[in-house]
Amino acid sequence: MKILKNIQRVPGGIMVVPMIIGAAVNTFTPQFLKLGSFTTALFSSAGVATLIGATLFFIGTQMRLREAPVALKRGSVLLLAKFITGAVFAIFVAKTFGLAGIFGISSLALLSSMTNSNGGLYMALVGNYGDPPDMAAQSVLNLNDGPFLTLIVLGASGLANVPIMSLVAAVVPFIFGIILGNLDEDIRELMKPGVSVILPLVGFSLGATINFLGILKGGPAGLLLALFVLVISGIPAILADRFINKRPGYAGAATSSAAGNSIATPAAVAMIDPSYIPYVESATSQIAAAVIITAILVPLLTAYIAKRYGCPAFSSIKNDPKCQV
Repeated sequence: MKILKNIQRVPGGIMVVPMIIGAAVNTFTPQFLKLGSFTTALFSSAGVATLIGATLFFIGTQMRLREAPVALKRGSVLLLAKFITGAVFAIFVAKTFGLAGIFGISSLALLSSMTNSNGGLYMALVGNYGDPPDMAAQSVLNLNDGPFLTLIVLGASGLANVPIMSLVAAVVPFIFGIILGNLDEDIRELMKPGVSVILPLVGFSLGATINFLGILKGGPAGLLLALFVLVISGIPAILADRFINKRPGYAGAATSSAAGNSIATPAAVAMIDPSYIPYVESATSQIAAAVIITAILVPLLTAYIAKRYGCPAFSSIKNDPKCQV
């Protein structure tokens, strides 16, 4: 059976196909993911953090110290492009139409979903199409994988302490990998296949956080919110990647999703500002739908950008100047 070859025909298939399977399992037979022991630890959402941590370590071993400034620049450009455009749009809607927002989408839902991106999905996609600096850029993008920047935009930073140590902890595996990889070339070679081997597992565990029924619960507003995320904050990230980073744009496309963590953001905001409480339930279901829809569409968009403009993963265009640092 040519299972792998068939999977590779799907855009981003090494990650996307396992993700869809994981989502199907979580939607229709979630009890399988709750068997306990190694099954739950590896295949359920409980495995996401460990697998991404391992991915960061493998990436670090392939990262030469001279590439660190490049990774910092790429990550900062992507972070600012997506965050600023998403925040400006959400604030404009809030100031113009109030907290109720537009088209049944509250300002809270807009801000919570448009100012961040799915870090695990980004890692899986650039692991498939990109190079080590692209993956290392996630150490910067970690800043927008959660509610922190949303709270800051809402003017709540004085009421909520950003856990700096959690951000430090997120990059320790990456730094540890850099140290080992730069100390010993043999370690770098040993760990080289690590990312490609772990990607299907990352995809499945990410899928195990998704319930397809969330799309139905979010309704048309959830679909529209997903389009807002992709177009209003995603396209600027692609353009910034192409014209500021001088890259093909696939990394910008890979940040065009809504983060799974953003599903919990409305409740976190409402705890700080009770005026948002009436919008928490609708915002949560709409964001859940946007997370699922963008998780499906972003790999297709990233594959299209990579094939159209080039990427290091395609051997026929590895020497394309657009793919060089």
